[in-house]
Order: sequence, then C-alpha cells, then structure tokens
Amino acid sequence: MRALVRAELLHAGVQALGMDSVGDLAVALARGDTPSAIVLDAAAIERATGPTRAALAKLARRVPIVLVASRSEISGKPATPLEGVAAVLVRPVTVGEIVARVLGLLRGQAA
Repeated sequence: MRALVRAELLHAGVQALGMDSVGDLAVALARGDTPSAIVLDAAAIERATGPTRAALAKLARRVPIVLVASRSEISGKPATPLEGVAAVLVRPVTVGEIVARVLGLLRGQAA
C-alpha cells in the first residue's frame, strides 16, 4: 500500500518518500530531509524507541502526521499512540482516503 500512496501523492505533485520503518524516517530526518507530511502505521509507532517517538512528536508541530491504525490499536486508549498526530484513519482504509487526507491537511497548511 505504501508504494501506491506514494505514487498517488507524486501524481498530485507532492514529493513523497517511501520508508520501510520509523527508523528509516529518523535517518532521513537526521540528513535534513523534511517531508511535507508523514503517513505512519500505528504498529510502527509502537515499535519506535523513546527518542524516535519524541522526535516525531516534535516534528508533528510543523509537519502533519496521518496515523493509520486498526480499531484495536486506538480503542480504549486516552490518546493516539503519538502526540500531535493531525489525523487518524481507521482500517480498513483505501489509498484514496489516505491521499485525500494528506492533501486536505496540506491545503489547510497553505491557507
């Protein structure tokens, strides 16, 4: 699904990177690559280390983060698995829904 989301975002004119893990994202951020938006799987957040989670929460103040989660990953929890998440999409979710949410958030930033 990641490759399809990336392709749709590229088609919409959004520079999109595809990362295998939150660790790969952390490396890209350390290089100075700052994305326009981030789409993360909730399971990846659960596996992330404390410093990586803190860096993502800090980044969320500047860059919208869309979290894709199963209902069980978010039900009964007081907050999302990551502070500052701009949107949570609950599976099952389509590529179109993810792309539409990202584009909507980016349009909101430009306004």
